[in-house]
Amino acid sequence: AKLISYPKLIEVVDKGNAGIVVTGTTTKDAKTGEDVFYNESTVFVRGSGGFGGPAKGADRGAATTVYKPPQRAPDAVTEEKTTEEQAAIYRLSGDRNPLHIDPAFSKVGGFATPILHGLCFFGFSGKHVFQKFGPFRNVKVRFAGTVLPGQTLVTEMWKEGNKVVFQTKVKETGKLCIAGAGAELMESKSKL
Repeated sequence: AKLISYPKLIEVVDKGNAGIVVTGTTTKDAKTGEDVFYNESTVFVRGSGGFGGPAKGADRGAATTVYKPPQRAPDAVTEEKTTEEQAAIYRLSGDRNPLHIDPAFSKVGGFATPILHGLCFFGFSGKHVFQKFGPFRNVKVRFAGTVLPGQTLVTEMWKEGNKVVFQTKVKETGKLCIAGAGAELMESKSKL
């Protein structure tokens, strides 16, 4: 199918020393005009706050829910190692940020080596949820840390009704890279 995406500004939040910019994109079938999917992206812009805007964003349901893991052992845990060339492979999906491939540029960004793009390890986490619990209608995460190519991701998952609450840690550091995450499962248990 031929798809057309229509982005729009959802909100700008003033966090004092930073700004938060939320955009929403509706993607439609070019032939029928039918909505195919909708996604939101939030960008944290350091040094861009203090402009007098709202200090808190609006409640937009699943898009703004912060999921808290239950106080019990996870119902499922998946561990998967990324590869040393993971950042280079991820560039094939359109990532052109030199922070993820160029050691000199990543040093300017404050990182000793290039880091994986957040959407790369988000993809791993989403795959882990899908493999354990099946397809989901929507997913929401907060990027909480960095992952270096070659590190191991550990996704911990708790099934709560028709939702899967999850978080992903870097095994080598024990630090979270994805937090406050949740996926609403599809009605059907069949895999795509």
